[in-house]
Amino acid sequence: MAQYSAGIIGLGFIGAADQVSGDALGQKVENLDGTHSAAYENHPRVDLIAGSSRDPGRRERFEQRTNARTYELWSDLLEKESFDIVSVATYTPYHAEITLACVDAGVKAVYCEKPIAVTIDDADRMVEACDKAGVLLVLNHQKRFNGNHRKLRDLIASGDLGELTSCNLQWGNGRLGNVGTHMIDGLIMLTGRKIERVSAHLDLAGKPDCRGDAFTDPGGWGTLIMEGGLHVTVDAGDYATTPPSISINGTLGRVIATPLEATVEMYGHANQLQGIVERERSVDSWPTTKTPSGMDIAVDEIVQHLDGTAPFPYPSEEGRHTFEAIVAMHASHHKDGQFVDFPLRGDDRTHEVMSG
Repeated sequence: MAQYSAGIIGLGFIGAADQVSGDALGQKVENLDGTHSAAYENHPRVDLIAGSSRDPGRRERFEQRTNARTYELWSDLLEKESFDIVSVATYTPYHAEITLACVDAGVKAVYCEKPIAVTIDDADRMVEACDKAGVLLVLNHQKRFNGNHRKLRDLIASGDLGELTSCNLQWGNGRLGNVGTHMIDGLIMLTGRKIERVSAHLDLAGKPDCRGDAFTDPGGWGTLIMEGGLHVTVDAGDYATTPPSISINGTLGRVIATPLEATVEMYGHANQLQGIVERERSVDSWPTTKTPSGMDIAVDEIVQHLDGTAPFPYPSEEGRHTFEAIVAMHASHHKDGQFVDFPLRGDDRTHEVMSG
């Protein structure tokens, strides 16, 4: 079986499991659903050979942890090394430029952090360039690779919840671009539906971004209308402390997905109009497991794709669609909460999401 070479551009918290970087953000590596470096090192058929960072401390710590080579400039990394897979774990404003350079360098798979880009135009360039060159573009929305979320997706697709009636997304700490991208993408995955209209207001409390003054990524509140008229409420203020959850309600039951568990509640009453047989009410909970991590699973499925043994299950267009929803929330806010329709056009496309 083939061995695949991997490199990482951006040797910080999520890229290289660098706890010094995590301390600056007030977060712990152990709480992550994997990291790029750990996922490569955990896979027996992937060789992590090099990484790049402008920070000498990050380079030194990465070398000590992995014995991989390092470069200060990502352009030197791509010029002097040959990779099958490259992780783009930098700040969002650099995603498009680096992804396009990876395509030009002959990389076969780009594993890019979320959100995909700062603007829709950049996101489109990334998706189109990868599609044209036959390069796999993977967005690091870990819920796509989480076992509980995949079980819930299959349960909903089977019709066990009946007709879907409404959904709710809640999380603390705002940050539509950095945190909301996981929640919205998770919802799209679970329901199998795309978003058609958005109405929203941003939270302008002015909470400082943990990644520095160069980034402004507010939270907010809104309504997403998905295919089939499915209404979704979003509750994510900047200073909210609400635990993250995705709730999906149906005529026969509901599911609630949190970082700790997934809960399935089946209702015990009958709906005579639909001819549903009455049944006992039931509640089932599935604790979340972190072994293997979501990123471990993603890397394994990247390897299967490169082997040609299985198609990759998460098309990059859906990650791009998630980003369009976040841009739409910004566009709606600037129209005093008016609904904006997909696909975004004209000035609605131009809003930037300056997520770190």
